[in-house]
Amino acid sequence: MPPTEASAAPEPTRPEATRPEATRPETTPLRRGLAWGVHGLTASGAVVGVLSLLAIQAGAYRTAAIWMLVAFVIDSVDGTLARRVGVSWVVPRIDGRRLDDVVDFLNYVIVPAVFFMGTGTLSHWAWVAIPVLASAYGFSQVAAKTDDDFFLGFPSYWNIVALYAWLLDAGPAVTTPIVVGFSVAVFIPLKYAYPSKMASWKRLTTLLAALWAVALGLAVILHAGATSTTLTWASLAFVVYYFAISFYTGGVGRASG
Repeated sequence: MPPTEASAAPEPTRPEATRPEATRPETTPLRRGLAWGVHGLTASGAVVGVLSLLAIQAGAYRTAAIWMLVAFVIDSVDGTLARRVGVSWVVPRIDGRRLDDVVDFLNYVIVPAVFFMGTGTLSHWAWVAIPVLASAYGFSQVAAKTDDDFFLGFPSYWNIVALYAWLLDAGPAVTTPIVVGFSVAVFIPLKYAYPSKMASWKRLTTLLAALWAVALGLAVILHAGATSTTLTWASLAFVVYYFAISFYTGGVGRASG
């Protein structure tokens, strides 16, 4: 649901007979291999999620954070690659959207929930149930996205929330109400930008997102130093931009259909 690419499949699947022949990708051995490769890339995110959980269990939070960022990068590029290859036409037996949702629920909800508990950034383990339950609702909605390609309701970016809470050493008194607030936001029909499908501001958003990812990655690698803190605070500028551009271009929406 989240990220910059919320799906490993191209546009909503339609019966092949309804798609003009001129736009249907040719199913060559190379394209078929590329399509399976894209599905493999998406599925690899689940392995990365398990590595994150193992690192959390071992108390290696920086390693876990790095794996969480790796999973985020995979999710950010697999949808674009899938659309370029035309995976839903080349390998119609595999539902890329379903695969992506399974992996995303692990990496955007379960892994950060365990990360919250491991790093002690929530006041009690029971608070973890709130974002998990809210996201179960969010992921299961038929109309989780609007007709004009926005996420409807907060798109469960719990991995980002968890990383910032850890990087800024935000205590439970700060993190808990923020988590509860975003959990409530899952149910509020505000529209959040889907960066790879933005009708406007796409180039600027993509550039800023790339700079943000680099800054956040360096902050994780350099964790606990002055440089890390500076990069973390600087990277929050993109978070502010994301919310602002979402509300400016989307605002209040309603479910598709």
